[in-house]
Amino acid sequence: MSNKQRVAVAALTVSAAAILSLFGAEGFRSAPYIPTQGDVPTIGYGSTVYEDGTRVTLADPPISKERALQIVRDHKSKDETMFRASLPGVKLTQGEYDLYMDFTYQFGITNWRASSMRQHLLNGEYLQACNALPAWRKQAGRDCSLPQNWGPKGCKGVWTRQLERQAKCLGEQS
Repeated sequence: MSNKQRVAVAALTVSAAAILSLFGAEGFRSAPYIPTQGDVPTIGYGSTVYEDGTRVTLADPPISKERALQIVRDHKSKDETMFRASLPGVKLTQGEYDLYMDFTYQFGITNWRASSMRQHLLNGEYLQACNALPAWRKQAGRDCSLPQNWGPKGCKGVWTRQLERQAKCLGEQS
């Protein structure tokens, strides 16, 4: 059992530290780009859609850091509502909440809802949920844990980010 306090998911919100961590993980790009081979157009701090749901295209004009932050805030707000609804009665630490919200930002709320992590949390299996994180290591059909997929347009970042999430998650269990 963790000595960190778990509270109802409904009472939590993404911490400022988690937002700053997202900015570090994603980095800022003012102009649209394709982050890895087979990925979709992305802008700002890893955003693939605008507030109205319109997908980012490579033809879109550059944006400012302030605009990128606005897009992230809107996206996180919408995701948080759906995330909380997906975990009725579940209690998490702030750290667990932040890292699973980070997962939804990268992989999407639909993938979260179908994940074994969510099912483990619904069953009160916190350690198993942490250990399910590395299973999400693929991008565009490539296994990002394999060194042959770590080139310039490779997906090593997907793998290392999952390992970092898992390590943080396991740290929340002690």
